Amino acid sequence: MAKILIVDDEQKIREVIREYAEFNHHEVQEASDGMEAVNKALKDDFDLIVMDIMMPRLDGFTACKEIRREKDVPVIMLSARGEEYDKLFGFELGIDDYVVKPFSPKELMARITAVLARRKRNLENLDTVEFRSGGLSVNTASRTVSLDGARIDLTLKEYELLSYLIRNRNIAMSRDKLLQDIWGYDYFGDDRTVDTHIKNLRGRLGVYRDKIATVRGIGYKFEDGEDRN
Repeated sequence: MAKILIVDDEQKIREVIREYAEFNHHEVQEASDGMEAVNKALKDDFDLIVMDIMMPRLDGFTACKEIRREKDVPVIMLSARGEEYDKLFGFELGIDDYVVKPFSPKELMARITAVLARRKRNLENLDTVEFRSGGLSVNTASRTVSLDGARIDLTLKEYELLSYLIRNRNIAMSRDKLLQDIWGYDYFGDDRTVDTHIKNLRGRLGVYRDKIATVRGIGYKFEDGEDRN
């Protein structure tokens, strides 16, 4: 059972999602706009948030960004618009999936199950150690990243991507492999999603950006010849 926050300004949509989620033995809370969602998410701990984009007072993208400043929680976005820009912008924020309205409640539940399963698997696969390479430090117990002693903020997907590359350091990982293992088999995206996250991650790593090397014709790898665990 998971604790889920459903955020949508349309009551009927919240009711439908709640009905299916509770049928699948999940605990559900609701919010009717982005501001209410931020307040609830910061006061309580949720296993997953289903968030509409177009809402009064505060849109879903902004609400997601505010929540992610404080909480590491998976987010599935809902939108009546299916433009590629919206999807890529959402994934740049670190959301875990994107569902276009109108949607099948059964499909949404399947996506919720997949996101929760990936989240559990990723947490179980993390070793409780601190990895260091020069001035780059990653603590998998606290899920924090530091550069020369100063902590930096990463989105959930950026952190998962960095951790995955470090666990497989000095091994070239294809874009398809990264999509499969980080975003999941059911993810609809393409290579540009990986490239966008790599670009953003390199930007956050600053002078250590070259640790993530491009392998022509394949994908990426984390290069390190002086790692210590």
